Parts: sequence; C-alpha cells; structure tokens
Amino acid sequence: MAGDWAGPWSTWQGQTPSGPPSYRPPGSSWLSCGSGGNFDTPEFRGMTFHEIRARTLVNKVPGASRMPFEWTVNPYRGCSHACVYCFARRTHSYLDLDPGEGFDTQIVVKVNAPELLRKELSSHRWRGQHIAMGTNVDCYQRAEGRYRLMPGILTALRDHANPFSLLTKGTLVLRDLDLLRSAAAVTDVGVSVSVGFTDEELWRTVEPGTPAPQRRLDVVRRLTQHGIPCGVLMAPVIPFLGDSPAQLRTTVRALAAAGATSVTPLALHLRPGAREWYFRWLHQHHPRLVRHYEALYADGAYAPKWYQRRITRQVHELAAEYGVGPAGPGTARRTAPPAPADGGSDRDGDGSGDAREEPAAENRCTQLTLL
Repeated sequence: MAGDWAGPWSTWQGQTPSGPPSYRPPGSSWLSCGSGGNFDTPEFRGMTFHEIRARTLVNKVPGASRMPFEWTVNPYRGCSHACVYCFARRTHSYLDLDPGEGFDTQIVVKVNAPELLRKELSSHRWRGQHIAMGTNVDCYQRAEGRYRLMPGILTALRDHANPFSLLTKGTLVLRDLDLLRSAAAVTDVGVSVSVGFTDEELWRTVEPGTPAPQRRLDVVRRLTQHGIPCGVLMAPVIPFLGDSPAQLRTTVRALAAAGATSVTPLALHLRPGAREWYFRWLHQHHPRLVRHYEALYADGAYAPKWYQRRITRQVHELAAEYGVGPAGPGTARRTAPPAPADGGSDRDGDGSGDAREEPAAENRCTQLTLL
C-alpha cells in the first residue's frame, strides 16, 4: 500500500490519446497500469477518460508529513470542476499530462477501485486506520456519475466498519446518502462540503465546473437533516475578490442557515502548477489585480501570516455570531488535511506532502487542503 500505482510509469502499448490535440501533453507519454483505454463520450464532450486498473488504492501519507491522518483513497486523477486555483494541478505533470486544461479534461479513472479497496481492507496487514477521501481531487466530480465508483468504495468501508472522511464540492454525494447513514451506524464518518464564497459571478469564472454555491449549501442542509453532521471548509477565501467584511459575513450567514456544524476558513494558496494557471486567469479577468497578487504572494505559495490570521479571526467571529463554532481539533481531523508547506514534495500526488501545522492559539491560522 505504498502508493496508487506500483512500479514506474510506462506507455499504453498500441494506444493513443483520443482527446483533442490541444489537450495532449508533450511527447504523448501516457501512464499505464494493467489494461485500460482512453474514451471520449458524447455526454462529456471535450473530456477524455483514461481507464486504468490500479495495483494499489489505499495510499500512505509520507512519513515526513504531520497530517492528522495516515491514509488516503483517490479513485480519480484530474478534475472536471476546473477550479483555477486547484493545488492538485501539478500532480498531472507527474503523469506527463497537462496541468492546465488537461487537468480539467483528461481524467484518470481507477475502474477497479471498489474491488481493490475491499481486497486491501481484508488484508491481515490492515489495521482499520482512518481513510480520508477528497484530499486530492473530488470523488464526486462529474466522472462519478458515469463510473459510480463511490457506492462500492463506501460499501467496502461500511462492511469493514472502517472510519473515513470525505470532502466534496459535488452534489452527487446525496445519491449515496443511505450508504453514508448505514456506514455512520457502524463507524466514525466525517463529511465536509467546500464553499469558499456565495458570490455567483465569482463562482462562474473561478469554479466553472462545480455546482453553484447555493446547491452545495443544499447538500449541507440535506445531510444535516438526515443525521449526517456536515462541516464546511470555507475555501478558498480569495484575496481582493471574495474577502471583504461584507462578503465574509454573507457567506458565513449562508453556511449557518444551511445548518453547517462547523466552518473552517482557508485563504487562497497558490502552489506551483496552480500558481501559473491562476495568474493566467487573473490576467484575463482581473488584470488590475496582478500586481497586488504578486506582492501578496511574493514569498511563496501562501499569503502572509498576517493576512491568514485576519481572515481566520473574522470568520471565527462571524461564525460565533451566527451560532456556528470553528472546527475543533477533532472535527478538522475528520474533514481535511493541512496543506503542504511551501509547495513541498508531493510525489504521490494526493496532496499529502510535507504538512505545516500552526501552533494552538486563539487566532491560529488554519491551513487545510482544498479541492
């Protein structure tokens, strides 16, 4: 269980990518693990699915990490949510795939994920540790509607009474509500939804492939109503576009109205891969802000500590005002991991590189991995 795939990358013998030429990576080198194929589908026009049979699924977080869990499951690589800030973009380059448009349209699907997970959970070496999902890309992105991997994954976790958590921007999670409820009856289950802002104009440009914020809030409401406590990762809070006091208040008020059990804010971070793609978007949509971002992120992937602490303090104060407490240590452990510091190594590609941990303090800055 040392990684998502065993052995080195290789090419698919006798196969070529079927996506548009503009989405093909330099050299046309494609990963392979067992038999698979590349498929264009009319209902997902402009997207290509690369079906593979993975050799392992339960992924060990690197030992150097200080994340609050050790194991992750990621049935997909790449994400049709197309969030311009997504930190996981650079992981596509590990597969010789384009981290820009290719990340949004070239989706790697581990078609044997459910059966493989059941096998690994049955191993005498497995000790029933907590498994986190949604730490790299969204398990409930559009591809899940076609491949339906999550019902099998959740069933395997439930049948083994294995604790797990998941983080999503997808409304498709409601399809599996009954499975989540039956799993919660036998083990520890944590569910969080990512909603960084409620501004629909901003959403349409920065998160074009995701369900609208109000639809995600409906997910929070439905889950809570059906006995699945649901926290919100308020991520990302976007500097100069979504961080005014009025915008923060509007978002926190909406989260409270939806019944969120906790709210954990996260200021935008721009790691390599995501940084270049985000700045390209910024030049196109908000050129006047480019110099402000260059100054704010001059020292690396993260906004300055003073900015992060200001956002965290404001959101926590608003959450207290509206009756939603900030996520405590236990809740954070069950929702999402700390983000790797300074764009650290993440060769396993699941967002679980070297983690940064803020000291416990009233106004500590919380950094969590986002989708």
